[in-house]
Amino acid sequence: MMAECKVYRNMDVKRVVAFIPEGHKHVRILVEFSDSIIVLQEATVNSILRAYINVSFHPLRKACELILTKLTERKKDYAEYQHIESDRDEDEIIKDVMAICGADSG
Repeated sequence: MMAECKVYRNMDVKRVVAFIPEGHKHVRILVEFSDSIIVLQEATVNSILRAYINVSFHPLRKACELILTKLTERKKDYAEYQHIESDRDEDEIIKDVMAICGADSG
């Protein structure tokens, strides 16, 4: 079953906190919404930033999809699970997102 697609407007975000938990060395991001709180690990935030930059700063790109992948080989200190760019067509990605979220994705 597909999870519900919920779009949060800027005014729905009550607070954003970047922090390093005691005993850890990687940043977490806490996002407090009007109806829930989520905490994202650094690797997830990095994936979001990569996807955002790939679209936002490119003169032609309209979409970037990163897929969770278990890596057998990776750089030192990188997590075993990483979000790796898919080879799907941008229009296909957008069509898929619109089917999941419809008008709510705007």
